[in-house]
Amino acid sequence: MAGRQPADETLRAAVLRRLAVLDDLARHGDADDLLPLARTELHRLTDGWRLLLTAHQPGTDGRCRVCPARFRRRRWPCRVWTMAYQHLLGDGVPSVSRRPFRRHTGSRGGSRRRNRSATATG
Repeated sequence: MAGRQPADETLRAAVLRRLAVLDDLARHGDADDLLPLARTELHRLTDGWRLLLTAHQPGTDGRCRVCPARFRRRRWPCRVWTMAYQHLLGDGVPSVSRRPFRRHTGSRGGSRRRNRSATATG
């Protein structure tokens, strides 16, 4: 593993450097220079997101096939899809058709318990 670390750091540094360059160009770049760059980079971004999201499709069990086991306990959409939604649409995550959370209210469970304990003592 120690042998892989320099390559991992090189890859990480290159990606972060590219992001920094793009951030700087977005903030300070000349409009005439930005249009061709934006076209190229938008294609790269959309291709990259598609590739990543294709890998993170749900399997037959309804869970992401790629995410680590500790994240696979949750049903799909996985964290990658959730993050994609938040970053690409700038929104909160839409409601997912999962079993709704049901809060126990006093009108159902609590009153039965009170009635049973009143009957048992009374």
